This record gives sequence, C-alpha cells and structure tokens, in this order.
Amino acid sequence: MAPFGMKHAILSTALALSMSGTNAFSPALTKPVSVARIDSSKVFMVDGPEDGKALASGRKEIKFDAKSGRFFETGKDAEDCVPDDEYCVVDKDSGNLVRLTVEEKERIFLDALQSYYVTGRQLLADDEFDLLKEDLQWNGSSLVQLNRKEATYLAAMQAYLKGEPIMMDSDFDKLKAELKEEGSKFAVSTEPKCYIDTGICTVTMKEDFFRGNLLYLPVGAIITIFWLGFGFEIIEPIVRLNPLFLIALGTPLIYNGAKTITDNFIFPNNKVVYGPCPACEAEQRIYFGDILGVEGFKDVSETKCSNCKTVFKVQRNTLRASTIPK
Repeated sequence: MAPFGMKHAILSTALALSMSGTNAFSPALTKPVSVARIDSSKVFMVDGPEDGKALASGRKEIKFDAKSGRFFETGKDAEDCVPDDEYCVVDKDSGNLVRLTVEEKERIFLDALQSYYVTGRQLLADDEFDLLKEDLQWNGSSLVQLNRKEATYLAAMQAYLKGEPIMMDSDFDKLKAELKEEGSKFAVSTEPKCYIDTGICTVTMKEDFFRGNLLYLPVGAIITIFWLGFGFEIIEPIVRLNPLFLIALGTPLIYNGAKTITDNFIFPNNKVVYGPCPACEAEQRIYFGDILGVEGFKDVSETKCSNCKTVFKVQRNTLRASTIPK
C-alpha cells in the first residue's frame, strides 16, 4: 500500500502543475512594487542658513543657495582679503583691500606698539589694533604674547614719556640689554624705520661673531705652525706622537696666545657689526677698534653708505644706527 500511495501523490502533483501552467523551477511571482523617483532639484534643507547667506573663511568666501540646497564659492580669489575675519590694508592706488602675510602683520603690530609706547603716537585706531591682534592670535603668532620683561620694558617707556619714570636709568639699560640678549623684537629693531617729523631713520645692527673670530685666525695659524715645529724637534725624538694629538695637546697654548696677541697688539678693542643701512637697507659692516696701532672707531662710528651715500652713526654699546638729521 505504501508504494501505491507514493505514486498516487506524485501523479496528483504533476497533474496540478501542468494544469496551472507554472514552471516548477521558476521563482514564484510576487506583487509588483512601484519605485518612487526623488527629484534632487526639489530637495530643501529645513534647518539650513538663509538664502544668499555668505560665509567667509580664511581663504575663500562661500554663499548658500536655498534652491539647490548647497553652498557654492563666490568670485573671491585666495589673494582677496575678507575684512570681517582678518586685518586688511587698502591699496592707495586702486583702493582695493590687500591680503597681508603673517610676517607683514607682525611688523605692523610691532611698529604700532613701539610707536605708541616710545613716541606716544597712535598709528592704528583701537578697533583696527584689536582686529590685528586677534588675527595674529588665530594665526598662532607668538608676538602678541608678552613676557614679564617685555611688559615691564613697554610700561617703563610709556611712563618715561609721561614724565613719570618708574625705574632708574641703569635698571632700564640692564633690562634692555637682557631683552637684546634674548632676541626680543621689542628691544631690537632689525628693520629700518624712518620718522617723518624728524627725518631720522634708525635700525639696530648685530654683532658679527663669525668675522670677529676670523681676526684671531692669522695669529692662531702662525702659533700652530711653531708649535708643530717645536713638537717634532723636541718631543718627537723622545716620544712619537700623532700630529693631530700634538695639536690637541697644544690647543690651550694656541688659543690663549692667539687671543692675547690679537687683542693687545694687532686688533685691540675689536668689534665687528653688520646690518642694513638705515636709509636704503643695503647691508653694511663696521669695525670698531684699532688696527696695528692705527686708531679706528671707539664708541661711535660715522660711516657713509656705499649704496646711497647717506652718512649714519652707529653706537658701539647699543648697536643702534641712525642717520644724521638734515
């Protein structure tokens, strides 16, 4: 009975499939699903900015378009300045706003501070100075962060101009010298500046340590040769030494001898300074001291620029160079 029942079931199934016209190996059809298309031009941002709202960044200005639901760049170039976000200057010829580099902004900031505290003149309005300071802070400039010595120096300069000094002259000179050794930009002005009211141009020069050390080279070379000759004639018969070891052994004698002979007889009281000309910024070098008994500049040097022929003076102690008033 079991085989007959199984055959009967298979025949019944085949007959049902042939009558329905359905393929047994094809997937069953499901109800069709309608796909809705979304038009991207009809999409709107619910919480976006207002239509036509312009947003300025450090490099470009972008504006929001409500119709398309996205931002797009305006016609501003990378060189164009955005006055709401950064400090800009106006070109005198074209009247357009000009974008400045961080170095140029630092120089304007430093000039404004020194002019206000040293001469009492205000180069920038308060709102312009605040915008410039904030711009430098966002750019990571360390110039806007004053340390204790720099703040004391500027406060002393301002009090002196008001006729109410807060420290002795010797203490002020010591503080200024310390700031110069630390390389503070408030005490050292390495770029020329000219004052319209007096017509005087000033700049602070630097000491040329490289050329100053070269002054000891001739005497040092001569002493080294004599020391090697002495070593080969006297020491070599007793103990054989490498020439390099022999030079290292005589280094204290060579150094002290070269310094003593150079400072006392060849270049006494020597000091070499260099820096730009206060008038034309051409690089100048000045030597203080005597040469083989011939007297040179002592405390103040008066030199004529080789480029613009302007006569300027340099002080030995402060290295401050200034043109002669006309």
